Formats: sequence, structure tokens, C-alpha cells
Amino acid sequence: MLGIDPRALRAAWTVLLLALVVAAAYAVRTTIAVFMIAVLFAYLLIPLVDAVNHYTPRRVSGTLALAIVYLMLVGFIVALGLTVGSRIADEANSLAVRLPDLLKNREWIDKIPLPYWLEPARVRMVQWLQEEIDTGGKDILPYVKSFGGQLITGARYVLYIILVPILAFFFLKDGRKIRRDVLDSLDENNQLVVEEILDDINRLLGQYIRALVLLAVSSFIANSVFLGLTGAPYAILLAVISALGEFLPVVGPAAGAVIVLAVTGLSGYTHLITFILFWILFRMFQDYVVNPYVMGKGVELNPLLVLFGVLAGEQMAGVAGMFFSVPVIATLRVVFVRLQRARTREIVTSKVQA
Repeated sequence: MLGIDPRALRAAWTVLLLALVVAAAYAVRTTIAVFMIAVLFAYLLIPLVDAVNHYTPRRVSGTLALAIVYLMLVGFIVALGLTVGSRIADEANSLAVRLPDLLKNREWIDKIPLPYWLEPARVRMVQWLQEEIDTGGKDILPYVKSFGGQLITGARYVLYIILVPILAFFFLKDGRKIRRDVLDSLDENNQLVVEEILDDINRLLGQYIRALVLLAVSSFIANSVFLGLTGAPYAILLAVISALGEFLPVVGPAAGAVIVLAVTGLSGYTHLITFILFWILFRMFQDYVVNPYVMGKGVELNPLLVLFGVLAGEQMAGVAGMFFSVPVIATLRVVFVRLQRARTREIVTSKVQA
């Protein structure tokens, strides 16, 4: 009567609802990130929970087995904190105190060993490094001086750190029930497709987070051993930074190597070229041997797509966006592939019936 097309009205209403959902999700993005981290943490613990369930009597409930796993986890964290954690804290405090003086040090630049074919360019390289350090020092020193204030400001994130294992506990405890309720709410035609998608996502996220942890452990062991044997300062702290870099695809390991080179170079480390060679060989082993083995086929993505996702994730949500970029892209790929297969299956079924 008013000249309004009902289909256009429904489309506009759908777009409006989608925009409201996106806006609401952006407004509570920190909460969503905490829940996603809790889900990944739950996937990390699933093998351990299954092992405890397997070796405990049947009369022991799943909740009790889960509580046993959490007690083991608390014990492991306490032991780690008392051993490696104290050394990391000492090295971090020492570096924070020495960093202003290290940034003023110029002697190490002239002592950098270079291949003979790069010696003619040493003067220009030294000048460039000095300019970069001067610029970087101006940016870094204010953060070093206000380090204590930043810790106080960031104390609210301690709540999130406490919430993650608590939320993971409930995901592990009620995950199967939530999955069953979701499937029961669907009609029979969509139930099979959604169940296949959930199975693939379940396998994908489990492989992904466990693979990241294994890669981080491998990086920590390799870097701590190499840096320790070659007499590098702050070996354990720098090995931890390199290990954390494994959680950020593509850019994380490279950023970790740059930090290692910068800190050790400023501290007078004389094996920078050797470390670069070690890092290149280790990345080849990590990326082409360990990574494909532990990731599995479900997380295979084109490197260009991964790089795009990491850069786009950083622009949208910073470090959290970089971290979640790969699982989000891989999940969307799973949904797309499964929906395509379901459509093909429907076409084949309709042809057979015809």
C-alpha cells in the first residue's frame, strides 16, 4: 500500500540486525576474547582429562577427574614458578635496570662481525644502527621509567587470568551437554551438517592449540640451550620471549629474533652472526618439519592467507587479533567446506530420487 517491497524490508531488517550484532560484539570484544582463550585452554587440557578418566575407576565422576587435573596443573605452575619463574623475574628486573645505559652503549656496534663482502658497508650500517637506537631509545625509556605504574594499571588483567581457567573448567564440565542441546534444537535436515561442522571445529581447535604449545616448548628449549651454551646474557628470559612469539603466526618468531639480537647485541654478545644462522636453521626445522607434523591437515592454510589474517587481525584487535586470526580463518574454512559438501550431497540425493 505504501509502495514498500516486503522482500526489501526483510533484507534491510536482516542487515540492521547483523550490524547490531557486530556492534555489540565489538563493544564486548574483551569479554569475547577471554571466553575464546578459555575455550582454547579447555582444548589444551582435554587429552589430560581423558587420560585421567581412562585410568581412574568408573565410579569416579568426570567432575572429580577434572578437579584432579586442575590440582596437577596448579602444582605444575607452582613448581615452574619456583624454578624457572624466579630466574626469569631476576633477568627481567636486571634488564629493566640496565636498559637505559645499554641504549647509550656504542662499542658493540663496531665489534659486530660481518662477512668480508659487507665490510665496505660497515660505516653506513653503523650510522643507521645508531640512528635507530637513538630513536628507539627515546620511545623505550619512558616505558622503562613508568614500568611500575604500568604494572599497577594492568593489574585489572589479573582478573582475566584467573577467569580463564575457571571458564575452561565449566567448558570441560558442560561442553558435551551444550553440544547436545544445540543439536537437539535443530531439525533433522540441519542436524547432520551442524554435527559435522562441530566435529571438524572440535578437532581443528584441539590440534591448533596443542600444536602452538608444543612449538613454544620446542622454541624455548632450543633457544635457551643455544643462548646458554654461547654465553648470551638473559638467556632464559630471551628464550621465553622467543617461545611466546610462536603464538603469533609469521610475525611472532621474527619479532622474537629481533628482540634477542637487540638485547644481546647491546649487552656485548659476540655471536650475533652465529645466532642468525642458528635461527634460520631452527625456523626451517620448526616450520617445515615440526609444524606440519603437530598441526595436522585440518589447520592447513595458504601462507598468504595466514599473513593477510595476521596483519588484518592486528589492525582490528591488536595482539589478540593476530593470535585469533588463524583459528578464525580455519574455522570459517571448515564451515564453508562442510556447507559445500552438504549442498553437493543434497543435489546427488535429489538426482537419485528423481
